[in-house]
Amino acid sequence: MQAYRLHFGRGLDSLERVELPAPTLSPQGVRLRLRAVALNYRDLMIAEGSYPLASPDLLVPCSDGAGEVVEVGPEVTRFRPGDRVMPAFFTGWIDGPPTPEKTAASLGGGGVGLLAEEVVLPESALVAIPPHLDFAEAACLPCAGVTAWNALFVVGALRPGASLLLLGTGGVSIVALQIARAAGLRAFVTSSSDEKLARARALGADVTVNYRSTPEWQEVVLEETGGRGVDLVVEVGGQATLSRSLAATRLGGTLAVIGGLGGFGAELGPMPLIGGAKRLEGILVGSRVMLEELARFVAVTGLRPAVDRVFPFAEAPEAFRHLEAARHFGKVAIAVGD
Repeated sequence: MQAYRLHFGRGLDSLERVELPAPTLSPQGVRLRLRAVALNYRDLMIAEGSYPLASPDLLVPCSDGAGEVVEVGPEVTRFRPGDRVMPAFFTGWIDGPPTPEKTAASLGGGGVGLLAEEVVLPESALVAIPPHLDFAEAACLPCAGVTAWNALFVVGALRPGASLLLLGTGGVSIVALQIARAAGLRAFVTSSSDEKLARARALGADVTVNYRSTPEWQEVVLEETGGRGVDLVVEVGGQATLSRSLAATRLGGTLAVIGGLGGFGAELGPMPLIGGAKRLEGILVGSRVMLEELARFVAVTGLRPAVDRVFPFAEAPEAFRHLEAARHFGKVAIAVGD
């Protein structure tokens, strides 16, 4: 089968297309023919060597994908050939809080990676695709979608009418915006591009702020909320944005930290958290049950994740470069197969 591999820490120039043997089917395994893969910033971090891996080496990248079941092991009962499915990010985290054991195996992190024509995964790691989604749209849900779902409704415990702040217009922020709109939440969005902010408003953003022309963007959030601040910030900027995000959060509110696009070296004193009774909580994607909850929500609401562009399999390196250039709005995907 055809697949891509890269060397951890050697950059995108190490990404190469190779021929690999087809994986062996286990008794509880499902052979999945991938139809689409979606990229995450994590994939760039793995290529450049800044993402923590237990055994960094040559690996098949990418954690987000969707495809068709082509064969099942003799003990499989949940799926059959022809089913359209998507794998959960952590193949061993089914439900409940995260533990080291549940989060030990993540896709695209040195074990099974999805930038390949076929993979074999345990049936317990798979979730049915909402019927109205195509494969590229479905591939946006397991990591970016579940991360947003976890931040908004598990950690954030938001209810209709609540407010949230989304930083930028990348994959997690845009799917979070779409979910927020469908759930009756008030969404604030920041970006350095007025064009992208206009697109965010078209998707339902209530308030948008250009952080280049308005560097103290937290003041706009406070003004628009009557000085209260938002209930939740989906924080992706790290050291570049954390202090402003904290200032934009209401008394008793939550900062869901999912990334560090602006670096991971921020220093944060305890007084803003103590004095504001605010919570700072890391989001480690989520469980298979969260993916199932999100899939039901998507099916009921008809939500279609925003896909910036779908590259053919032969142009996978160009897809990574497109993500690296940060010109995208929403998710960048790669079609697999014909």
